Amino acid sequence: MTEIPRLEIVDMHKSFGSKVVLNGLNLTLAKGESVVVIGGSGTGKSVLLKCILGLLQPEAGQIRIDGEDTVGLGGAERERVLKKFGMLFQSAALFDSLTVWENVAFGLIEGAGMEREQARAIAVDKLAKVGMGEDMADADPAGLSGGMRKRVGLARAIATEPDIIFFDEPTTGLDPIMGDVINNLITECVQDLGATTLTISHDMSSARTIADRVAMLYDGRIIWAGGVDQIDNCDNEFVDQFINGREDGPFALEVS
Repeated sequence: MTEIPRLEIVDMHKSFGSKVVLNGLNLTLAKGESVVVIGGSGTGKSVLLKCILGLLQPEAGQIRIDGEDTVGLGGAERERVLKKFGMLFQSAALFDSLTVWENVAFGLIEGAGMEREQARAIAVDKLAKVGMGEDMADADPAGLSGGMRKRVGLARAIATEPDIIFFDEPTTGLDPIMGDVINNLITECVQDLGATTLTISHDMSSARTIADRVAMLYDGRIIWAGGVDQIDNCDNEFVDQFINGREDGPFALEVS
């Protein structure tokens, strides 16, 4: 019997006025799989995430979570689905009015109604998993470096032990060394949870570290998908130009 995918997007379309952003996008993630969607700026990577999260509604298509189409769900039904998700935002998106541990425990307290003492204990445990000691639990997020804020954001993303975690450009704004640290932490934390992950990124170093499979988004569709070990030898000219950062290629032809 074929296992039901954890996340399946079927023929999804999304436009803003006359601008078509997603045009028949198909993508499947198996349980426990890490998929990185790559593509240039403005290709629709963030729109894809927002549609999955229910922040935007596609005009057509399905977004199936564990086999259930979630397009159009609202209220309590949407909340039920959202409890399966964790998210690391591009800028970490920490609440500066809360301490570090309160940021990590936000979903536990506000979403699950957990008592603060229990939530703090879980938060401290998750902070340890991203290399931060208990002495940082009561720190002010405003005083943290970019790399430390990403660590706190990752701890928050895994705090509820979600089935699916989304990573939005996880290494943006970090130097190469700290970017590598975050990539390795993501890999370790995700493997520990056994979660399915969908990452959007233009950072090929990050993609090579955290992905089982890479998918290229272009012109509103996934134009190539394959194992991370296949990407250097694929015969797709768009992928080849993107991963090698070359000026000449089909992208250049299109804007010339």
